[in-house]
Amino acid sequence: MTTVTTLPNQTLGMGRRPALIIVDAMLGFTDPASPLGADCNDEIAAIRQLLDAFRSKGAPIIFTTNTYAHENEARVFRRKLPVLNHLRSGGPWSSIDPRVSPLPGERIINKTLPSAFFDTSLRWELACADVDTAVVVGFSTSGCVRATAVDAMQAGFQVLVAREACGDRDRAAHEANLRDLDLKYADVVVVEELLKMIDHLSI
Repeated sequence: MTTVTTLPNQTLGMGRRPALIIVDAMLGFTDPASPLGADCNDEIAAIRQLLDAFRSKGAPIIFTTNTYAHENEARVFRRKLPVLNHLRSGGPWSSIDPRVSPLPGERIINKTLPSAFFDTSLRWELACADVDTAVVVGFSTSGCVRATAVDAMQAGFQVLVAREACGDRDRAAHEANLRDLDLKYADVVVVEELLKMIDHLSI
């Protein structure tokens, strides 16, 4: 029998200037009527708590959406997962869930692939805002949240993933990916702990 062991790691915590990255909190993922959706009431409520906390501090907030305007966008990804074709730009599932709607002036970045950093301006925008920590929440844990968290680390940011503020249709995949993120790429923390960190910030 092979014994599986994990590598020693450290908790990095929150730096002096975090940004909240809300990944794909779209009706396409949060409305159970959507072909890609699930019941995400608890996750949306947790995202709302963090959103309110970041707004109260005037900290940077970035929303992402994942939609397609042209047939040739992310064509291999969409061949692998044809259900993604429901995420048409301007379609019924492309809007951000109104329970966590952006305020005027809050940034929305559209992407066409899992990572919010791939082929977007996100890394540059965070650097220009003097951000050192990415707090990643949203949908889905095993897909776009994981890809965004890994790329945030690769871009040189400390990464925090809020456990209750991430959702996935596959509960086993949700738990496995949170475990792996926490072991290698990010600190996975509960929302209550994150709120305490934010409360102590001086931005």
